[in-house]
Parts: sequence; structure tokens; C-alpha cells
Amino acid sequence: MRYYLIAGEASGDLHGSNLMKSLKETDPQAEFRFYGGDLMKAVGGNLVKHFREMAFMGFFDVLANIRTITRNLRICKEDILNFNPDALILIDYAGFNLRVAEFSYKHSIKTFYYISPKVWAWKKKRIEKLKKYVSKLFVIFPFEVEYFRKNGLEVEFYGNPLMDSLAEFRKESINNIDFRTKNNLSKKPIIALLSGSRKHEISRCLPEMVNAASKFPDYQFVVAGAPSILEEHYKGILANTSIRIVYNQTYSLLQNSYAAVVTSGTATLETALFRVPQVVIFKTGALTYQIGNLLIKVRFFSLVNLIAERELVKEFLQFNLSQDIEQELGRICKDTNRRQEILDGYDQIISSLGGAGTSNRIAKRIWELAGKA
Repeated sequence: MRYYLIAGEASGDLHGSNLMKSLKETDPQAEFRFYGGDLMKAVGGNLVKHFREMAFMGFFDVLANIRTITRNLRICKEDILNFNPDALILIDYAGFNLRVAEFSYKHSIKTFYYISPKVWAWKKKRIEKLKKYVSKLFVIFPFEVEYFRKNGLEVEFYGNPLMDSLAEFRKESINNIDFRTKNNLSKKPIIALLSGSRKHEISRCLPEMVNAASKFPDYQFVVAGAPSILEEHYKGILANTSIRIVYNQTYSLLQNSYAAVVTSGTATLETALFRVPQVVIFKTGALTYQIGNLLIKVRFFSLVNLIAERELVKEFLQFNLSQDIEQELGRICKDTNRRQEILDGYDQIISSLGGAGTSNRIAKRIWELAGKA
């Protein structure tokens, strides 16, 4: 069968690539065409557009790039019709993908949404679009099942795809000594800095992390470099510090870290899966923050706390971030009771997400549903 996938950011590229691998195992005749990144490209098929050209976030970022977004959307619609897929698979990236879903519905294309838009946080009205335009919605967090059911939408949960990524990584992971040697790191305990995958996230969040890092001379801080961000951007922020950067080694970094400071997003859950105590932060533009404050209606903003349904890790938003990071990082580095509290909570989260094999289970379900007349 012919599959068209759309992923608009790094995490979607990762999960899309794993799903494509599983689809090839389930359907040896699978043909792929996609919007995505290097990981999806490595699986095979035709990359139409790289997510680097699509990663716009926040009201003003979207507004400033509206002509590019509109052009990307037009090209995508035309390309879908020309390819005529048996299944269209939309991966997260709600602002763009819901428009594609409406288009595909009008053209009677079977459409599967993998990794739900975060309608439980904001834009609840999108549920109606999901009901109307999407053939099947696959969610990746257990709390989403009940949420959507209460809102009249039956969804399917087969686990979280990060469990697959983790299992793949552990097959070829290197030990602590080799990781340190490879990256010229000292014997000091490592604190990972995961500052986001978008340039504006890094520009706002990493300086706050750097300011706090100066208060911890007994530790070494290492930044997980985002693959789509040039090293020069990091160097401008890290000038006159001893903080190192590693690229394409985020999981290895987490595996060898004692603690972490993480910009809110998928990375908070990845950090939890590696059982690394963390501080979560987020910072955006002043006006975007004010708008978000009015629109976003959730108790927590980190995935870790949303899944745990309590404040397991500390979250700090927008103001006084370096001071708050310093205080909480000190606790999780020195207070064994605090560390154990977080680790116990992580174990509960891990058990709720299902084991490896999520991508295989979803691939088989998509193949089954797409093949029905």
C-alpha cells in the first residue's frame, strides 16, 4: 500500500521513522512519501519537505511565517492528490495537520492521526475536527483515553513510542567511560541541559540554564545539541563558559547524567524514562505568554506531571528561572529523599506506558484499517 506521512518537527521525525520501519515489516510492499526529517529519510521513500522548513511555534512565529506555511500547505495538498495514498498518517503538528485532515476528508482519503493534538491543554474545539475528519486517532498517553471518551471520541492507545526508541537505543548504547572519553568529559557528575529543538526556545531557555550552572562548580554541564540548530547559535550563548555540547547523543547523555534541566516538551518524558531527576522550565515571548495564560487550561505543563497527575518534578515558567533552577537543582543533587521521590514517580510512569512494540502495534492496526474497503 501507499502511505503518506506528515511530521513537522524532530520528535515527529523520530516516531514517524519507527512507524515506517514497522509498516515495512507489516506490509513489505509499502511505498512512502512524506514531510519529515533525516530519520524518516533513512528508512526509505521520498522526502517532500524537511521539517526544518516547517518548525514554527507560537502566535507571532506563525504570523511572521504565514506565507511560507500557506505555500507548504498548498504544495502538500497537491502532492497528496498526485500520490493518491491508501493511508494518510498525520503525526502531531496540529496547526498544519488538521488543515490537511479536512482536505483529505473532502477527497475521501483514509486519514489516521498518530500522536493527538494537545486539545486537553487548549483549543478544545479541535475535538470536533478530529471526530469529523480523522478515520482513527491513536493516542500515546493513558490519560488521553478517558479524556477523549468523555468528549465523545473513541480513541486507541497501544503504548508510547518512546518505549520503542529507548529499546532500540539500549541495543547499541555505550558505557559511561566510553561516553566521557568520546566527548572529552571529565569525571565530574554530569548535568544535562536539554534546551529545546527550536531556535527561539534555545535562545530564551538556555541562557537561564547557563546562569544557574555557574553555581555548581562540582558538576559538569553538557548541552544536548538539537540536530537542526547550527553550533554557532549555541556558541554565542555558551561563550566564556566550560559547558560542552554533544550532537546526536541525547540518549547517551541522559543515560550518563546525574540530573537534568529540561525545556518543556517530549524531552521531559525522555528524561523520566532514563530515570534522571530533572527541573522543567519554559520561557516564551512576553505577549505570547500573556495570550497563552488566557488560553491554556491545564494544571501542569510538563508531560511528566501530566502523566503522574501530580507535581512530581518542579516546573518553572517565564520568570526568575535561573534562581528557581539553582534552588531545585541543588535539592535534586544533594537531597537523597527528594531524588528517591522523583525516581519512584518515574517508575510508576514507566509502568503505565506499556513496553516496547508500540510502533508495531499501531502499524498493524493502520494496515488493517487502511486495507478495508
